[in-house]
Amino acid sequence: MFERFSRSYYLGRLYVTPDDRDHAAIHRDQHERVNEQLYATGEGIERLDAPLVMKLDSGHFPVLGDESIPANTLAVPESILEGTDVRNPPAVEEVFLASRERADQLLSFSGGWSGRADAGT
Repeated sequence: MFERFSRSYYLGRLYVTPDDRDHAAIHRDQHERVNEQLYATGEGIERLDAPLVMKLDSGHFPVLGDESIPANTLAVPESILEGTDVRNPPAVEEVFLASRERADQLLSFSGGWSGRADAGT
């Protein structure tokens, strides 16, 4: 789904669609799989529901898992889509996924995420 792009990001192509929820989301199974493969440290018991941090154009945002989202789809609030170059969604778009270290850094800038044990570090 994602492949290494740089030290700080992975690159993937997802079907980006507008959504009326207040946060971005992908299918729960894919969210957990990406969390396990790219964000987990392998030390102890880790939560697989921590937000992924994605970048569409120049904007970063947390992404949660949701059973109702189709596979390979990124459901994005209209407010986020308005600040991008995505035209005529839904559309297949390149999406960047922040590495674990970069995601931790970005989440700390926004005050962290209360469900993630290492948020803000």
